[in-house]
Amino acid sequence: RRLNVRVTIELLSISNPVHKKDLAVRLTDDTDPFFLYNLVISEEDFQSLKSQQGLLVDFSAFPQKFIDLLQQCIQEQNKDVPRFLLQLVSSASLLDHTPVYLNVVETNPFKHLTHLSLKFLPGNDAEIKKFLASCLKCFKEDKMMLEEKLRKTEEDLTRQLSYTQQSLSEKSRELDKLKNEWTSYTTALTNKHTQELTNEKERALQAQAQYQQQHEQQKKELENLHQKSIQQLQNRLSELEVINKDLTERRYKGDSAVRELKAKLSGIEDECQRAKQEVLSLRRENTTLDAECHEKEKLINQLQTRVAVLEQEIKDKDQLVIRTKEVLDATQEQKVILEESTEKKQSHIEKLETTIKSLSAELLKANEIIKKLQGDLKTLMSKLKLKNTVTIQQEKLLAEKEERLQKEQRELQETGQSLRMKEQEVCKLQEQLETTVQKLEESKQLLKTNENVITWLNKQLNEIQTAKKLETSASTHSGGRTALPPHGMLNRPSFPSSGHPISPLYAFQNFLEPAHNKNVNPQCLVPKIQFNTQLSSLNRCSDVQTVTAATSHPANKENGENLALDSKYLKKKDDSIPLRGLSQNTLNSEYLKPYLPAQAQPSPKAAVTPASAYFPG
Repeated sequence: RRLNVRVTIELLSISNPVHKKDLAVRLTDDTDPFFLYNLVISEEDFQSLKSQQGLLVDFSAFPQKFIDLLQQCIQEQNKDVPRFLLQLVSSASLLDHTPVYLNVVETNPFKHLTHLSLKFLPGNDAEIKKFLASCLKCFKEDKMMLEEKLRKTEEDLTRQLSYTQQSLSEKSRELDKLKNEWTSYTTALTNKHTQELTNEKERALQAQAQYQQQHEQQKKELENLHQKSIQQLQNRLSELEVINKDLTERRYKGDSAVRELKAKLSGIEDECQRAKQEVLSLRRENTTLDAECHEKEKLINQLQTRVAVLEQEIKDKDQLVIRTKEVLDATQEQKVILEESTEKKQSHIEKLETTIKSLSAELLKANEIIKKLQGDLKTLMSKLKLKNTVTIQQEKLLAEKEERLQKEQRELQETGQSLRMKEQEVCKLQEQLETTVQKLEESKQLLKTNENVITWLNKQLNEIQTAKKLETSASTHSGGRTALPPHGMLNRPSFPSSGHPISPLYAFQNFLEPAHNKNVNPQCLVPKIQFNTQLSSLNRCSDVQTVTAATSHPANKENGENLALDSKYLKKKDDSIPLRGLSQNTLNSEYLKPYLPAQAQPSPKAAVTPASAYFPG
């Protein structure tokens, strides 16, 4: 069988009556207190041992060499094929108290070599009692040391608990201060934004009134010009009719002369036909040149409008980027401050956890030692009836110590629970930080979507403007004949022919505005939608706002159409950053579908979500 044996080596010096040294070696087993074997080697005995086993070491160096061999055996004990072994050989069972031999054996594939063989004698009753008394003395000393350690640990734990409680109270106060500061900051920001919103609304209303007045003035001027042109055309018609009458009279007179001069007119008619052909070719060339000039003028106007719109968009985007950067910088600074506070708290919590772990490890070691002591005491009670009273007192003391240890464990559990609560609070703060970062990202996405919508609308307006100009140019060059629009469709808008660049929003306004001067069928009610903007090419303003005016005619209640924004889309969200853009409900009207491309027209099944956000400033 295989056992774990404790080997103790002592060098005894005896000076009475003769000074000499003896080497005492003792074999014991921690699990069996009656396992005791002794060996005492004097200098004379070592000489005989040296001659018998062929040792090359003196008596003074023998203990160290013996210890080296034992250490090699300890190093090799966990291997499958150990090189050095300790063999304890007895002729009979160990209970018969017969001498045993301790052999130090080196193994190799060829042979097992015994480096040293020592004969040990079993201990008698007196030696066993002496050994047990020394063991009890050692246990008592260990017990006293453990009690002192426990008392010191209790004091240290109480101090650490008081310190942690003070630090926690301070941190809670700091958190309250930070919360109060954050609430005050948020209220100030909300008040500031509400004031800015009211100012912007007042500016928008003033601009709307100004543009309405300008529009009415332009409308009156255009009506006057139209009436003047009609009068001029009527006067010209009357003149042409008079001329036509004169010509008919002359033709009748000339017919009589033509009959007489047919021979002369035949040659003249041929020359006239040639001249007419030349005139027709010259007219065609003139029309092509006029069309080319007109197209070049259109391109110049389009490029000027695009340049003005792009400059205004660049200014607006730069302002938005500056404001978003300022908001991001403020949030990042707050985030850094919170991260530093959380790191400090986490470091403090880790220190507390390390101290608690060390204390728990020491308590576990103390529990293991106490368990070993209890096992040893139980075995001593069964075998030593004389010391029953002493063991009973020790058991009582051990029970009291166990109760104290249980109390300390409970206190440790309570401290662990308090630490967990603090960790939960730190997690909540981190979640709040994550929510603020998510809100910022959502606001960025809303800004991007609104910018995409505005660019798409500008493109559509530019395409409509070019198509309208092409149609008007074709109608002017086709002999002055104009085709009336079909019933229920919008009239073509007229654009100013001045040299100034046309804003895309002005084109969109004229595109959606019906002609009020003409008679409209009362069954077909066309809503009037106005987009009042500040023109970037004239005023060079930094803000572009789109305001949807109320409809001048009642909405079609049977079809359930509502071209204006609902009130629910104009409500301010508490957890969103305000943005300003165009409403997508204007794209859902049936009056815009003939002028939009196939991809831009909304499907009847798809639900269109209105863009209720708006750009600040």
